[in-house]
Amino acid sequence: MDEKVKRYTASIPFDYRLALHDIQGSLAHAAMLRHVGVLADADLAAIRRGMAEIRAEIEAGQFAWSLDDEDVHLNIEKALTARIGDAGKRLHTGRSRNDQVATDVRLYLREAIDRLLGLLKSCQTALLDLAETHAETVMPGFTHLQVAQPVTFGHHLLAYVEMLARDGERLADCRRRVNRLPLGAAALAGTSYPIDREFVARELGFEAVCENSLDAVSDRDFAIEFSAAASLIMTHLSRLSEELILWMSPRFGFIDLADRYCTGSSIMPQKKNPDVPELVRGKTGRVYGHLMGLLTLMKGQPLAYNKDNQEDKEPLFDTVDTLADTLAIYAAMIGGIRVKADAMRQAARQGYATATDLADYLVKKGLPFRDAHEAVARAVRAAETQGVDLADLPLAELQAMSPLVGEDVFAVLSLEGSLAARDHVGGTAPAQVRAAIVRARRRLAGQ
Repeated sequence: MDEKVKRYTASIPFDYRLALHDIQGSLAHAAMLRHVGVLADADLAAIRRGMAEIRAEIEAGQFAWSLDDEDVHLNIEKALTARIGDAGKRLHTGRSRNDQVATDVRLYLREAIDRLLGLLKSCQTALLDLAETHAETVMPGFTHLQVAQPVTFGHHLLAYVEMLARDGERLADCRRRVNRLPLGAAALAGTSYPIDREFVARELGFEAVCENSLDAVSDRDFAIEFSAAASLIMTHLSRLSEELILWMSPRFGFIDLADRYCTGSSIMPQKKNPDVPELVRGKTGRVYGHLMGLLTLMKGQPLAYNKDNQEDKEPLFDTVDTLADTLAIYAAMIGGIRVKADAMRQAARQGYATATDLADYLVKKGLPFRDAHEAVARAVRAAETQGVDLADLPLAELQAMSPLVGEDVFAVLSLEGSLAARDHVGGTAPAQVRAAIVRARRRLAGQ
């Protein structure tokens, strides 16, 4: 083979990451071959001994990978045969690299999902800890990035806990479809040897076998589904990153990130740049790109296996790496957030955040909602003209807006009154925020 072609077609520069999973799958396949009488006891013992030596070398970083042997499978098989002779050559009986690599990738991704679920849990726990500390800390809630109604910072953070909880459900559900065994499909049509696929599935902890041999070797739905779930996780972290960046800006001044998650400017000594959240936003596009790449990779392939599928691994590996690094650093970064509660409270007093509470107050007094809406709009204009908050308007002026207004209106117009009024499941009342935190912790404990 031409040297350029050899480099172009070889996958060993990246699929070496599958080495331990390849050994795991090979050992299960060898045990099955012995189980059905295709391998002798001596062959199985030799394979196990040789694989143990190769595994030790790989884990120690001493294994010599060769571009001449193209991929991780041939590298390991050649090294095994060099150690144990003909027994190594018999290992490939009843399988193909097509079902072998499909199995390896599923083993890799199953392990990665388990690790990512743990990182998701850590991130949710960090958010819950911060939310619990700030269950009563008032901040403005926004729509259209305009001050809308008061909420608590804890309630705001719980929105992201919910997003990550759904992300965990998607990953766990994706794992079920990852956890199906392709091995036994051979190249595309199955094999004439008396194999026992269920035996291998049990050995490797798979929940089921892939039912169709053509689909088993050519399917990459599981990788695409994972990448879609990963993209949604990054979407949620990117949204939170955008808020952290805004909140850290002097124009908001709601929070401060720990120095270890920020950098300075090369020429402006006063700068403290939120580099980690900014990079999370940027890396979200990277993960999206991998999803689009995998979808495009598969869209035109006829059955069954095609060499195109070699291109599935680098985007999948990078998605796992990017997501794992992001979740790990995010959990730590959340724990280092310093909240500026006074600034949040002052911002909540801007933009007439309790206007809806005043409208609700009038409705409860008997005024139709649309009339109440119009009356409060007039009150807001009066407050704007005077440069004061609604709660600072004199009682007489509020009563001029509507004779239904009484002295009890000022309790309604306070920030605490607004929060306390939303005392239902999913509401921002501090008692509901604390109850939601308890429920979320119980869900996490049960995972």
